[in-house]
Amino acid sequence: QVPLVESGGGLVQAGGSLRLSCAASGRTFSSYGMGWFRQAPGKEREFVAAIRWSVGSTYYAHSVKGRFTISGDGPRNAVYLQMNLLQPVGTAVHYCAADLQASYLIEFPADYDRWGRGPQVPVVS
Repeated sequence: QVPLVESGGGLVQAGGSLRLSCAASGRTFSSYGMGWFRQAPGKEREFVAAIRWSVGSTYYAHSVKGRFTISGDGPRNAVYLQMNLLQPVGTAVHYCAADLQASYLIEFPADYDRWGRGPQVPVVS
């Protein structure tokens, strides 16, 4: 069973907005924070945004800062990503992830322990 389930993906035009949601599924767990990553075909999975529950801090990749907003509910292991002014970068799969071990770093896939399958977000110009 996939521990995290994302929703909200779909086709969007460049300049448009989209909101992704992610929630824990099945067996419950406690996380120190959650994050969003995206992966385009033939490219490595890259960091988009993260949130840490204890201090309420949010972190963003430079490429999305000012356009994307991450928010969430720690006790429910739910996280959201509001994406505005989407750029025509093609199709990328967007994954949410949960950190169960209080990793020191937050921008690498190895820092996270639970993953969703990821909805596709095709951005067309």
